[in-house]
Amino acid sequence: MEIEGAAAIVVGGASGLGEATVRALAARGATVTIADVNAEKGQALGAELGSDFVACDVREESQVEAAVGRAAATEGGLRIAVCCAGTGWAQKVAGSKGPHPLLPFETIISINLIGTFNVLRYAAAAMIPADPGEDGERGVCVNTASIAAFDGQIGQIAYSASKGGVVGMTLPAARDLAQYGIRVNTIAPGLFDTPLLAALPEEARVKLGAGVPFPPRLGKPAEYAQLVCQIVENRMLNGETIRLDGALRMPPR
Repeated sequence: MEIEGAAAIVVGGASGLGEATVRALAARGATVTIADVNAEKGQALGAELGSDFVACDVREESQVEAAVGRAAATEGGLRIAVCCAGTGWAQKVAGSKGPHPLLPFETIISINLIGTFNVLRYAAAAMIPADPGEDGERGVCVNTASIAAFDGQIGQIAYSASKGGVVGMTLPAARDLAQYGIRVNTIAPGLFDTPLLAALPEEARVKLGAGVPFPPRLGKPAEYAQLVCQIVENRMLNGETIRLDGALRMPPR
């Protein structure tokens, strides 16, 4: 898929990995729609780049449909969809105070897994009517999991389950959409320098990064965005989950 001239949507695009992806796609000539729950940051980024912004909570089907529809209305139709929306929760499955409460587990699943599915299904449906390009390609969907899908730590039961679900959707989604020339891939980032980790003291962030085999530092959001662009441009990448973690394998805690 050629990025230049393509219409793209980045959900969760107002900050962190999503913001870096918006910048990378826009710099390569894509027309990018930014979708996020954070209207203040999303509107500011859109104003800076000349990109459209639409408020979107991935749990709300109508909002996802509207955001995708806005991107699909661009000349040529929607070609690239990236979902970076997600959040975390830390709690053990059970402990001295009893079992893990159900509500936060349901919330994490709703945002990280069901939200990703909402974006995927609406984006794919919007891509199907598009004119096929080389090899019959119509579009590319890139989802975001985490190495926690494979190396879940103590207290990550909800987060790991949600990201494991994103990984599990990747191959069947790619197979479902193959007949339409739509590719589906997932990136599973390791420890990245995002707003979530920015809240930690600098000493703690440096220590976390030093545990990565190579390079011994936190990942840069621009490196995630670089991989998104490489996935978009390489048609043989399909149905794959790619770990982007510097060979890190997380310990139990």
